[in-house]
Amino acid sequence: MNYLQFNIEYIVVVMAGIILYLLYYVYAKDASYTRNIRSVASVVEEMNRELFYLKKNLTETQGSIKENSQRMNDEAIYEEIERSVYDMVQPLSLGIKQLQDNLNTIDIEVSKRIAHLESGVKQISIPTSVHGNDDEKIISLFKKGVSVEAISKKLHISQPEVEFVLKINKIK
Repeated sequence: MNYLQFNIEYIVVVMAGIILYLLYYVYAKDASYTRNIRSVASVVEEMNRELFYLKKNLTETQGSIKENSQRMNDEAIYEEIERSVYDMVQPLSLGIKQLQDNLNTIDIEVSKRIAHLESGVKQISIPTSVHGNDDEKIISLFKKGVSVEAISKKLHISQPEVEFVLKINKIK
């Protein structure tokens, strides 16, 4: 019986500990939620203040517009519109001009590079050993069944030159 009573006391102590932990947890969460709610409430209050001031400014601006629109004639309205449009278009115009200048610079650079490449290509020439007489010899030897290696050795030219001549003449 003593043992059973000890177990019940032990269970009661454990349950009390669990209940105390749960109470602490609930209290901590409640404090966290309270801080969050206060934070949200202060933000909402600030937004309401800003909304009030914006509405007040809007009302004043509308009143000012009504007063000014009654005093402005058509010419003044057109001038104001032109000024506003000019102010909006001016940055775009400057941006387009700068873009055009950049494109011109790129065009000049590309032209220079193309001219440089063309001059480099003009300097490349076909090897001197490959000319009309060698072409005819290469073709006739190849048609007779002589291999590319043998043609290369016999005419004292490289194998790629022999293959080049055969490809150009569409034989190989």
